[in-house]
Amino acid sequence: MRYSPLLTDFYELTMLAGYLEEGMTDEPAVFDLFFRHNPFNGGYTIFAGLASALDYLENLQFSEDELEYLQGLGIFRPRFIDFLRGFRFTGTITAVPEGTAVFAHEPLVTVEAPLAQAQLVETALLNILNFQTLVATKAARVNHAAAGATVLEFGLRRAQGPDGGLSVARAAYVGGVRSTSNVLAGKLLGIPVKGTHAHSWIMAFPDELTAFRKYAEVFPAECVLLVDTYDTLKSGIPNAITVARELREQGYELLGIRIDSGDLAYLSREARRMFDAAGFPAVKVVASNELDELVIESIRSEGGQVDIYGVGTKLATCSGEGGGALGGVYKLVRIGDRPKLKVTSDVAKATLPDRKRLLRAVASDGSFIQDIICLAGEEIAPGDTVYDPTNPLQHVTIAPNARLIELRDVVMEGGRKTAVPAHSLDELADRSVAQLAHLPQGCLRFINPHKYKVSISRGLNELRQRLMEEAQTTNR
Repeated sequence: MRYSPLLTDFYELTMLAGYLEEGMTDEPAVFDLFFRHNPFNGGYTIFAGLASALDYLENLQFSEDELEYLQGLGIFRPRFIDFLRGFRFTGTITAVPEGTAVFAHEPLVTVEAPLAQAQLVETALLNILNFQTLVATKAARVNHAAAGATVLEFGLRRAQGPDGGLSVARAAYVGGVRSTSNVLAGKLLGIPVKGTHAHSWIMAFPDELTAFRKYAEVFPAECVLLVDTYDTLKSGIPNAITVARELREQGYELLGIRIDSGDLAYLSREARRMFDAAGFPAVKVVASNELDELVIESIRSEGGQVDIYGVGTKLATCSGEGGGALGGVYKLVRIGDRPKLKVTSDVAKATLPDRKRLLRAVASDGSFIQDIICLAGEEIAPGDTVYDPTNPLQHVTIAPNARLIELRDVVMEGGRKTAVPAHSLDELADRSVAQLAHLPQGCLRFINPHKYKVSISRGLNELRQRLMEEAQTTNR
């Protein structure tokens, strides 16, 4: 899929035009992409969207039609239009792998490129990575709440447009939701597609039993019946049991029923009891209707007997407290040979300057202890003192017996993806599941989760403090 270079904020182009006039377009620059708070007031975030972002960068090129549009705005000089005509991304990208559990302040993606290139890609990278990371995190939370039950994604009709619908299906898969109702996502991304029928199917026939029988005639081996059009317990399930008996006589088995309204915990328990009593213990109970991780957790806590959860609106729109958007930002951390930082009166919003490494301290059993951000050339070892990035007066030591691993890799050089084999969506989903299994269990709580510790090294802390002092002196 080609992303147009016009998928950007207008000020990116005005800055580029200014850099061109100032002779700064080729100045070496380094930008970091990170966020300051986990979404959904949660204890972790699942990184996603990197493959889409790399595709964008690798194919970044202005068409003549796009250049003609910019020229027609009457703002840019011909020299700038000519500059854009030869524009390509030739930089280096360092990033954490998709499916990785990440946290606030960590440099998820670092862009090293000539200033004009690194500047232009800001908006598109944030658009791609913020949204897919948000969806993957929501999906991981929903998947965790389901506790081993299957989760289906069918939020296409509520997603933010056709492109958003595809991004939702992909990112949800990375977060562990491995099927979708989106047929286009099935074709383009290879995601298994699932679905039953709507209430309109039932209402199109003279009565519910006839509708069930007709659906079973068309799909005898894949029959899942929606049982709540009229009355779930008095009509829907008894009629479904009748059809299940008729299918069995023909050599087939009813796969399942779907409940889309009412008290899902109670109705699923009753459905399970009724099907078991009728001799159909293998029939699956599917629940849908405005589900999210909190509703699913409530259904389970009330003894619900749901085998499959269909999650649509609240996954596709990432609704819920602390949701709606991931506050990812993209900040200049080095230009030429000078480390840079954004200075504010709130140290929590001051950026972390210069090229950096991102390390994870891992215990002998594989569990994650803490993450450390350090300068690129700085040596870090277990037992070292590290500092809270939002309150440098607070410090801890790295666990003495920890193993330190690098969380990031170079994934693009010279504007081309590196030779590292592309990971399948299944591998990315497996990674996210494994990552959550190695987090402190308190991080997985939906209410008041444990705060995973992210620290900065002594060298990075000292560099930031020095640059802040110099900036305050210079700008007084």
